[in-house]
Amino acid sequence: MLIRRQALRFRGLALGVAVAAAVLTSAGCDAGSGDSGSKSRTQAAGSVVAPGKPGEPARTLSPSEAVKEAGVDTPNSADVRYVQQMIQHHAQALELTGLVPAHSRSAAVRRLAERITAAQQPEIGAMEGWLTRHGRSGQTGEHNHGAMPGMASAGQLKELGSAKGTAFDRLFLKLMITHHQGAITMATEVLSEGNNVQVEEMAGDVVAQQTTEIDRMRSLSS
Repeated sequence: MLIRRQALRFRGLALGVAVAAAVLTSAGCDAGSGDSGSKSRTQAAGSVVAPGKPGEPARTLSPSEAVKEAGVDTPNSADVRYVQQMIQHHAQALELTGLVPAHSRSAAVRRLAERITAAQQPEIGAMEGWLTRHGRSGQTGEHNHGAMPGMASAGQLKELGSAKGTAFDRLFLKLMITHHQGAITMATEVLSEGNNVQVEEMAGDVVAQQTTEIDRMRSLSS
């Protein structure tokens, strides 16, 4: 996922540089020519070869098409849905980690919970800010948490809240691994279906960070 993000950023940078070069070339040629033949040569010289996405061929765009494409990352429905749902997903993660201080006996589990809380609390704020900037609310219209992958059920939350010590730690790790796997599923989907660069960056961070944490939790479970 990090490679894909870097490739897309390179593509955007390359396209931006090409756009600038095409505009300057076009302006220079237009200033020094007046006949139709020169205009034809200007159009050819001012075309932009836009690098394709990974696995896709390059495309030739006119300067106006390239300028338009370089600046378009308007959020689509997949972006908005992801942010709205991930706020709720993160909120449940904080609910799970909030039980750790009073129920866990493992110093390693406590440290893990502290890291998860420290990462996901500000991420909720960032996602809420993103929704506000784009004139959206935090409501998805879906009140069924089961519709999101990895969410713990009410029964599982009750069981976790009743557990203590080793039994708590074991169940906490099991639920949190599943929870993280669900978040990665959601992030992977928006990386494929979304359109907004900032959402792509947030989703890429979720994949990288939570994959690492899953590995850590699995080692604690063994």
